[in-house]
Amino acid sequence: MKKLDLQFLNEAGKTVTISLEQPVEPIDEAAIDQAMDTVIAQNVISSSGGALVSKKAARIVDRTVQEIF
Repeated sequence: MKKLDLQFLNEAGKTVTISLEQPVEPIDEAAIDQAMDTVIAQNVISSSGGALVSKKAARIVDRTVQEIF
């Protein structure tokens, strides 16, 4: 299962991750960059360390589960 992790830094300098399941592929880097800018500018997400202040990273995480029995 793939997910898109958007990582931000908050006012306390801590990493805040927002995970989105089943991202649309192929990945549009420009759209992700713009969406992250919008999240910061509109101050729609808060964390225990305060508001989100900058982008840290965006990454695709692919997790494979193999049933044993």
